[in-house]
Amino acid sequence: MSLEKFTETVRTKVGDDANLNSTIKFAFKEGGALYIDGKSKPNTVTNDESAAADCTVKVSLEDFAKLMERKLDPTTAFMMGKIKIEGDMGVAMKLGRLFG
Repeated sequence: MSLEKFTETVRTKVGDDANLNSTIKFAFKEGGALYIDGKSKPNTVTNDESAAADCTVKVSLEDFAKLMERKLDPTTAFMMGKIKIEGDMGVAMKLGRLFG
């Protein structure tokens, strides 16, 4: 799946208010980013690589696809080093309800 397709899928899941009250950036190892601004109303999803975020999740596009499809458990991915989290770990924990 392409970054553009991921962006549209996440934009649909986030909707106008995902009740995240945080900013999250997925920084992809292949380049590019997916930025969720859960503080703005309505929430926005962009590909802004330069935006500062409360939490940054570093992951490959392949593993992000598996996470989105529930074929990869986030905790397992973290323990295996497939994802790295910088910033507020509490914000990362909110992602489960978003992608559930």
